[in-house]
Amino acid sequence: MDKLLIEGGVKLKGEVLIGGAKNAALPIMTASLLSSGENIISNIPHLKDIATMGALLKQLGVDFHIENGKVSLNTEKITSIEAPYSLVKTMRASVLVLGPLVARMGTAKVSLPGGCAIGARPINLHLMGLKKMGAEVDLREGYAVVRAKKLKGASIYFDIPTVTGTENLMMAAVLADGITILENAAMEPEVVDLANALISMGANIEGAGTSVIKLKGVNSLRPVNHSIIPDRIETGTFMIAAGITGGEIKIKGCNFSHLDSIVIKLKEAGLTIDKEDDGVIVKGPERLSSVDVKTMPYPGFATDMQAQFMALMSIADGTSLITESIFENRFMHVAELKRMGADIKVQGSLATVKGVASLIGAPVMATDLRASASLVLAGLAAKGTTIVERVYHLDRGYEKIEEKLTPLGAKIKRVK
Repeated sequence: MDKLLIEGGVKLKGEVLIGGAKNAALPIMTASLLSSGENIISNIPHLKDIATMGALLKQLGVDFHIENGKVSLNTEKITSIEAPYSLVKTMRASVLVLGPLVARMGTAKVSLPGGCAIGARPINLHLMGLKKMGAEVDLREGYAVVRAKKLKGASIYFDIPTVTGTENLMMAAVLADGITILENAAMEPEVVDLANALISMGANIEGAGTSVIKLKGVNSLRPVNHSIIPDRIETGTFMIAAGITGGEIKIKGCNFSHLDSIVIKLKEAGLTIDKEDDGVIVKGPERLSSVDVKTMPYPGFATDMQAQFMALMSIADGTSLITESIFENRFMHVAELKRMGADIKVQGSLATVKGVASLIGAPVMATDLRASASLVLAGLAAKGTTIVERVYHLDRGYEKIEEKLTPLGAKIKRVK
């Protein structure tokens, strides 16, 4: 099992290029199931989750190839309608085949994802929406079996905004009879990117990026040819890398308009952030200032940036309060940061972070994707050597992070 060795204390300096957004690529890959033919998706990041989704689509009969950041998916022959537990358990986004399969094939058998390391993430809202669209839902032996000869438009209200739920029902609705309205829908840029890809395939969609999305069903869709948006979480992580090391990084290929809440909080913490035509320049201060954050659905502060921001606050002057309102178990990185000398106390969904003068390198263990990133960031800032174990979590969402950090001056290497 791979691990990362980091010698901390280096001010990072240089340029880094942001890759495509994993959380936009995965639903758009599944959207290819709605068409019959050759689909091309570019700016695909080289990640474990992309390979897992490719394996699932192959199992469904899709001819899948990936090379140099471009995916080819031939969806002429769908030979299976089952997403098995063996794949869904490794990547919850596998449930995104549900909507497209029911819309095109009239049936789907998808393993229930259950919980994951950061908390329970049920798909009850996905199934509720499909029922309202006329589907029969049968739960048995850990699977959701969904059938509908032809889905029908419906008005669907989400009790809480759900990104994958919004995406699944968007993909179901584009081929349904009539009009579907999704209220309290997720507004994330990745949802908008999926909508734009579907529109390029011939779908009729209005309101993506707002809380109300209106979809008018069409008879068929053509294959997709689409380039994935930049990864805003990777961008935010490299912004924090500049801040936590007191360095200066030019981040190229990012979309500044997707980063408002992150930029506001990082500026409050003392970072200098200047937008340029081809990216953004981020400079860390001599001493960071403590800032309070609360994770919220987009456009609020992203839960996927909470762990990284906590690492930053662990060496800031003063005390910061970090509230996690999205997932119940997303403070598992706290114990590992404390091993490096961080002063953090957790009560329920609130973490109180008292900044210390510096962190000390230590062996630490990653528990999930974003926790992994927070430990790498802490290691970059710490005195001495940090060993980050279980970096397979990191490889799910960051494309060769050590290869992007090394040219910035980071002393980081991967060892078997």
